[in-house]
Amino acid sequence: QVQLIESGGGLVQAGEPLRLSCAASGRIFSSDSMAWFRQAPGKEREFVAGMDWSGRSTYYADSVKGRFTISRENAKNTMYLQMSSLKPEDTAVYYCAAVYGVIPTPLRRLQSRYDYWGQGTQVTVSS
Repeated sequence: QVQLIESGGGLVQAGEPLRLSCAASGRIFSSDSMAWFRQAPGKEREFVAGMDWSGRSTYYADSVKGRFTISRENAKNTMYLQMSSLKPEDTAVYYCAAVYGVIPTPLRRLQSRYDYWGQGTQVTVSS
């Protein structure tokens, strides 16, 4: 079992940075997969960024590539999402997700592939 707790959300102005954290407790191995998703009001939850826990493989949605960086700190069992150049369209509830094992590359962006979810943290970007 893995428990995930997000933090770091808030209200920022467009162009400002923000860093989200996802603290994981329970069993985490280097081969496990983790990701960030987001859900804006009235929209479906969408993939943002993902990685394997070893950190060797990271991948991003086109909408955030070059602006967001996913990383992890093993000693703290924590995953991060560093967001820069934020835009109003980045406003959403951000969730971290995890699953044991490696997800095949074509399936990594599907929320149905992840078994464990945090409660979400709100990010609001004002224009």
